[in-house]
Amino acid sequence: MQHSPTPPGAPPHQHAAATARPAARHVVPAALAAAALAAGAAAAVVATAPDARADAPPGIHVADGRVVEADGTDLVLRGVNHAHTWYTHQTDSFADIKAAGANSVRVVLSSGDQWTRNTPEDVADVVDLCEENRLVCILEVHDTTGYGDEFAPDAATLDQAVDYWEDLYPTLAGTEDFVMVNIGNEPMGNDDATNETWGSATSDAIVRMRDIGYEHALVVDAPNWGQDWKNYMRPAAADVFASDPDANTIFSIHMYSVYNQHQTVTDYLEFFVDAGLPIIVGEFGWQQTAADVDEDWVLSEAERLDLGWLAWSWSGNTDPYLDMVLGFDPADPSAWGTRIIDGPDGLRETAVEASWFGAEPPEPTEPPEPTEPPADACTAVVRVTHSWPGGWQGEVTVTAGDAAVDGWDVTFALPGGSTVAQAWGGEATSDADGVHVTPAAWNGTLAAGASTTAGFIGTGAAPSTAPAATCTAS
Repeated sequence: MQHSPTPPGAPPHQHAAATARPAARHVVPAALAAAALAAGAAAAVVATAPDARADAPPGIHVADGRVVEADGTDLVLRGVNHAHTWYTHQTDSFADIKAAGANSVRVVLSSGDQWTRNTPEDVADVVDLCEENRLVCILEVHDTTGYGDEFAPDAATLDQAVDYWEDLYPTLAGTEDFVMVNIGNEPMGNDDATNETWGSATSDAIVRMRDIGYEHALVVDAPNWGQDWKNYMRPAAADVFASDPDANTIFSIHMYSVYNQHQTVTDYLEFFVDAGLPIIVGEFGWQQTAADVDEDWVLSEAERLDLGWLAWSWSGNTDPYLDMVLGFDPADPSAWGTRIIDGPDGLRETAVEASWFGAEPPEPTEPPEPTEPPADACTAVVRVTHSWPGGWQGEVTVTAGDAAVDGWDVTFALPGGSTVAQAWGGEATSDADGVHVTPAAWNGTLAAGASTTAGFIGTGAAPSTAPAATCTAS
């Protein structure tokens, strides 16, 4: 998955190491994608619920199409992707992700085929950080991204990924209670001939992992850069699951620009639920290459169907779209991060820590009820986060003062010829005083000293200096 979208009219980004393919490559027209998905659903052989094995594997495993812990407790992953392999020094991110409310983290590793190999010692440290921070740890090899596609000439095969997992087996054996193994990220691009082999290649990789000795829950990604918009994974899923002698394989779909309509999201997830096959949303965002993603519906459908998800990504992207926090600073969340952490169906509202970690730490003492704040009990800062010819993106960060606030209104002026076209994390209107930004339904109430962020797209030339803002609290 590429994680550096490009706004309309903007020059191509100089992508960081996380880039896996050109931005223009994987934006599929919505109508075409929806038609392809619908056709695939109709053509797919309806899978029957897989047979249960006599003995459940140790640790996290599949039972009756659900992901459960060793004791049979339901495990619904609600977490964040972290690009560890390119930012190995950002080890504080594990504690920060936990503090944001996540119960799990999907960790990017490299087998050395495309990027710098993560050593067994480094992987052992990652596992320790997950355990210390009471996070279920989903480890994935990123080097397989887009194999067979002209835009991923150096991508590794799933077989090469298994070679790497074989080297890591002594490090990971015995961690089945809180570690899951995602064999290869987005293992094929958009080459049809390659994607036709997805089922057999994935089954072969699973069998090799079991022959090595892995008893972990295995996660397998979809082809078509993880989005399966041509429907290779769905019709092959039952056979792939049956190939696992432990019956302990979980399917992962990545939801980006293909998933910009309610029905497309629902149809894909319901297919697996109805078939009794385990499915998670291993990656998703709110926007990709300036194309919308129906992130609110992804979250609400995952909640309705009780399915796991992991948002992309904590930080380290080269664009403002998909960083949840900027510069790996948890005190500087983006509008996307605020949505995932504090919004409806987000981390704080839905994530439940895995029971294997033991009793939860005691809840902090409830603060006293705040007194009514004065009218100037909040501050706001506006900044330009990105610009391109004819447009720009900005953010408004609102911070409560010494007392809690139950609502806020930020006002700021824009240069002549510039307007606000859309907003998220808040509502934007204009009048004679300038632009007014008021909260969304879920972020108007702030504890003393707490902050929230709203984002917006501006038209016209970006301000050369950030506009001064006035915040009024209620």
